[in-house]
Amino acid sequence: MLSARGAAERGGVRSVTIAARILNTLAAGGGSLALKTLAANTGLARGKAHRYLRSLRSAGLVAQQAETGLYRLGPQAIAIGLAALRGVNPVAEVCNALPALRDQINQTVTAAVWSEAGPVIVAMQESDHWLTMNIRVGSRLPILTTAIGRTFLAHLPEADTAPLIAAERKAAQTRGVTLPSVEEIASLTGEIRKRGLARAPSAIIPGIDAVAAPVFDFASALVAVICVVARSEAKITGWNGSAVRALSEAAADISARLGFLTNRLPSGPQERAAASGKRVTQRKGCYRLG
Repeated sequence: MLSARGAAERGGVRSVTIAARILNTLAAGGGSLALKTLAANTGLARGKAHRYLRSLRSAGLVAQQAETGLYRLGPQAIAIGLAALRGVNPVAEVCNALPALRDQINQTVTAAVWSEAGPVIVAMQESDHWLTMNIRVGSRLPILTTAIGRTFLAHLPEADTAPLIAAERKAAQTRGVTLPSVEEIASLTGEIRKRGLARAPSAIIPGIDAVAAPVFDFASALVAVICVVARSEAKITGWNGSAVRALSEAAADISARLGFLTNRLPSGPQERAAASGKRVTQRKGCYRLG
């Protein structure tokens, strides 16, 4: 019986499929890989992997470091990748993905981007389920109390979020509203980075839960946050709920289409700024409204 990989290769040109597997492995490796590692990660014998690498080198799709013998993506592969990225509109990719997610779970879904005023809803697909919400396209969301806001908070540098958080706390104090403490927010954002999701049960409206997931691009910059909104009684917004699984898969799929590699994301804003060679107080790349 053919394996799943073998069955997939039988439907096309097998050599092209194997070459693509090698290139994908190099891309996922995040740098340079030895022949031994490449062979192991692609499931190819070393001799066979070496023959393919030799052909890919001739085509400019793979390069080999003279000093170490390690392999990496070549200039032609980089040119092809850049050409593909130039044709991608990240926010459009996010917005275009919402109808399919809405149809899959039959729940209201939204997308938000970062602006100078904080998270702003840029797209919404409503479900058949009746929900009373004061949120529409163009609405600005709080940072500390919403799933979307907390997701941005977990992944953006403090310089982007601190002034807005201070304003939220000042306004809440004026109204006599209690917000999560600094310690509580630190714990929440740590969990968001760990899980890749943010949950906010009954955050804005009692009985209405929200779950949000970040979408990243090829540079590990935050493109947007997508969110599922559902009634608590539906019991689908728990960590293992069907809506949460669908949301996670949708966010991962969009990020992959934008060139994001999961092993390229540092664990938090401090680490992300350090990885980019920037101070934390500087603005990190993020798609935002002008």
